[in-house]
Amino acid sequence: MDIHEYQAKQLLRPYGLASPPGECAFTAEEAEAAARRIGGSRWVVKAQIRAGDRGRAGGVKMVASPADVREVAREMLGARLVTPQTGGEGEYVRRVYVEAVCRAASEHYLALGLDRAASRITLVGSDAGGTSIESVAGEHPERISQVAIDPIDGLNPADARRLAADIGLGGAHSAGAERLMIGLYDAFVSYDASLIEINPLALTADGELLALDAKMSIDDNAMFRHRDIEDLRERDEEGRFERVRHGFNYIALDGDIGCVVNGAGLAMATMDILRLQGGAPANFLDLPPAAGRDRMTAACRLVLENPRVKVLLVNIVGGGMTRCDVVAEAFASACRAAGRSVPIVARFEGVNRELARKVLRDTGVEAEPAESLGDAAMRAVRAASGGAR
Repeated sequence: MDIHEYQAKQLLRPYGLASPPGECAFTAEEAEAAARRIGGSRWVVKAQIRAGDRGRAGGVKMVASPADVREVAREMLGARLVTPQTGGEGEYVRRVYVEAVCRAASEHYLALGLDRAASRITLVGSDAGGTSIESVAGEHPERISQVAIDPIDGLNPADARRLAADIGLGGAHSAGAERLMIGLYDAFVSYDASLIEINPLALTADGELLALDAKMSIDDNAMFRHRDIEDLRERDEEGRFERVRHGFNYIALDGDIGCVVNGAGLAMATMDILRLQGGAPANFLDLPPAAGRDRMTAACRLVLENPRVKVLLVNIVGGGMTRCDVVAEAFASACRAAGRSVPIVARFEGVNRELARKVLRDTGVEAEPAESLGDAAMRAVRAASGGAR
């Protein structure tokens, strides 16, 4: 789960992360009122999207009056911001963050992420804050320092002080930087995060460390432990609510062939064969073996409700805890709930295969049967292209 900058700052504040005064606004008038409450003489208005490089895309602007805050917010709200991380369609701006301008004496980079190869949380820092860390790594790798954190012992204070010195926060600033790093590590573990990134981390003339931007991602698989922050989830993110609520894996793609598949390996193989046949999957969907009817129905409905879908490919292998007829019942229920009709190609193998076909017939779901995965993919691609069934 990716969250917005202002939300990340709120979650990290109890762990010692300070930031300039700021408020979120959903309208231009709210933005102007926020600037007046914050006070001061200069403000920065930031579009809240879940992507980096907002500044170069026009999503971060400094202004010198509350009236200018209102006008800049009016321009941003409702626009689509396109950055290298959003793709060509960009991301719709539904809110802005109004923050007091901070005068930084120096800017630094600080992040925690997962090194899956080493099974460690890694703390990364640099004295080149405010720029893309990928660019720094490519052009000046010597300006990046890392600490691999032992999962049992946690972040060693000595390692934190060493990294602080490496990124220009040694001496009088060492103790504050150490406390901040340990606090961010505690937050990372407490929230089951996969990323916390502070860029830039500003050192002010008064010696205060302030986060001018913050990015945070939380592992979806751990959200059952964090119901208190589930409302931070972006509501327009396709399929996320249903996915978390019912516990299945769903990822929307750009194609037009909806896929209802059980098992992650089989789902990936299905997408590969569709591509091989010249088709394009509209989604990745992995129905877990222990999924009940409600969960299966929610997953199938999510695939059906995608307006890009021209044909549905159902590829189910029954065995163990999964029965083909149970999936067929859930699929039929989802078809009724979705209220739309598209060509369906269904391949069932394993436990209760013939019963599953009977369930679809008895419930009025017209599905073209397929005898193999290759046959199913060929039929689905042909149907999506408007060919005869």
